Amino acid sequence: MPFTDRFRTVAAMLGLASLAACAPPRAPSTATPAASPPAVQGATTPRPMTTTPIARARNWDDFKLIAGKRLVAANPNGTYTGVVPEPLLAIPVLEIELNGDGSVRRVSVQRQPSQATDTVQLAIDAVNRAGPFGDVSHLPKPWKFSEVFLFRDDRRFKPRALDQ
Repeated sequence: MPFTDRFRTVAAMLGLASLAACAPPRAPSTATPAASPPAVQGATTPRPMTTTPIARARNWDDFKLIAGKRLVAANPNGTYTGVVPEPLLAIPVLEIELNGDGSVRRVSVQRQPSQATDTVQLAIDAVNRAGPFGDVSHLPKPWKFSEVFLFRDDRRFKPRALDQ
């Protein structure tokens, strides 16, 4: 068996074992389980972020800080904390428009970096993973904000809102 196939098999078994360890005990069932559809290799299903309840922002400045923390929490393998290095690899700027419930309505690029242009898509994906951002219907319209993504050479980012 090639190394990559063995790696995927072991990773799948570890993933199932960790899920089974977290699941509550189930009563035995006499029903025959339905056959599940075959897995599509390489397909991923975006999962909504599950964390503690989102704090209610008092104003847009407060909201940007909460959103920055949520971006980091939703993207632990793609972010960094601490000192921002100089020079940075790229600094894309996104405008994130929300629905009243905090779900992402639209993401538009306000600043495209001249190099490492792939960081724009990394930032957009990070925003979509972090959503929904919590109810904003009590804040003044328009329900949108800008975020600056400070990318290091390893393509990890820090939201500018957390660097102030």
